[in-house]
Amino acid sequence: MKIQILPAAEQDLINGFHFYELQRAGLGRYFFDTLSSDIDSLEFFYGIHPIVFGQ
Repeated sequence: MKIQILPAAEQDLINGFHFYELQRAGLGRYFFDTLSSDIDSLEFFYGIHPIVFGQ
C-alpha cells in the first residue's frame, strides 16, 4: 500500500507542528512523530479489519 500526503494535507501538518510548538517547546515534534507513527502503522494494519456493511 502506498500512502500519498497531498500538498494541502502537508501544509496542515506543518501548521499543526507550529501550533503545538508554540504551546510548548518540543510538543510540535511530538505531534509530528505521533502522526508519522500512525501513518506508518497503516501499512502494517491495512486490511486486517473485518468488512462491515460492505465497507
